[in-house]
Amino acid sequence: QVQVVESGGGLVQAGGSLRLSCTASGRTFSNHVMGWFRQAPGKEREFVATISWNGDITYYADSVKGRFTISRDNAKNTVYLQMSRLKPEDTAVYYCAAAFAGRPVQTSSLYDYWGEGTQVTVSS
Repeated sequence: QVQVVESGGGLVQAGGSLRLSCTASGRTFSNHVMGWFRQAPGKEREFVATISWNGDITYYADSVKGRFTISRDNAKNTVYLQMSRLKPEDTAVYYCAAAFAGRPVQTSSLYDYWGEGTQVTVSS
């Protein structure tokens, strides 16, 4: 029903910045809470950030708070993750997900649609 596609990953030096983009199909995009998750090799998928359907409410994992910013542009069916002051431990595949929910959620199992992920590698 909803297709989610991430882009913007790549290789960056520690301390640098990247902006990930996520575009979702369908006219119901504005009704979905959007979230970013990441999974490093050998690790479980973890929550990164989430944003309400109208962009008024955001939540971040403690590990990225103050460094990452999530935003959305419903007119473009796009959500962004601006990542600054990147650290090697931020290296992971980053996934964008959509949840049909009334407010932001941080649990991956509550999200209904997932992108295939985009690789972010932060070198020392």
